[in-house]
Amino acid sequence: MFIILGGFFICNALIAEFLGVKIFALEETLGLEPFNWDLFGQSGSLSFTAGVLLWPVVFIMTDIINEYYGRRGVQFLSYLTVGLILYAFAFAYLAIALAPADWWISIQAEQGVPDMQAAFSAIFGQGMWIIVGSVIAFLIGQLVDVTIFHRIRRFTGQQHVWARATGSTLISQLIDSFVVLYIAFVIGPQHWPIDLFLAVGTVNYVYKFVVAIALTPLIYLGHAAIERYLGPELAHELRTAATAGV
Repeated sequence: MFIILGGFFICNALIAEFLGVKIFALEETLGLEPFNWDLFGQSGSLSFTAGVLLWPVVFIMTDIINEYYGRRGVQFLSYLTVGLILYAFAFAYLAIALAPADWWISIQAEQGVPDMQAAFSAIFGQGMWIIVGSVIAFLIGQLVDVTIFHRIRRFTGQQHVWARATGSTLISQLIDSFVVLYIAFVIGPQHWPIDLFLAVGTVNYVYKFVVAIALTPLIYLGHAAIERYLGPELAHELRTAATAGV
């Protein structure tokens, strides 16, 4: 079960990193009128990276793994995921550096892509500051999540799964939302003003907050499936061991 949960955890994190290059308009996607937010003297629409479609799944997997495999399980998978993300981007940059075949460059010209090499480089060659910011924010968020999760669990025991799962996610994602933007766009070459950084970070966090609350029932569904698969006795043993830090 740990391999299956870990596989989904790592796979979703990797895909989210590569999908993050696309920015989509939430209002237009849902067929709604543009929502013009106004924060810290900045205004804009609800635009997010496509990675937000998968990060909620990572949050759910974090909480489920935390519940049954504890701090060691989440930390192991988090460090492994960071290593594999860096590994994947290293090979993406290697693939970009390969000399393209002449016929391949224009193979999609009729579909509106005149230069496949330029398109490939733009999609897979994300800026180094974005990669570093994303990886650091992910790792900090995971370590904060597992810490808050178990502190809440000390008070709730085996009850109130929603409190420790959703609560830890809301706190960890508050940190994650601002760390990635600060590293990638404030410290990075774009040098965003603080007002813009605070405005975009707040909008991103509000979105994650709403999604985290909305996905709470899925955590209970995941727990129910695992309990049914393992049986009540083994599931109880795992949760007790996770609480004890084994």
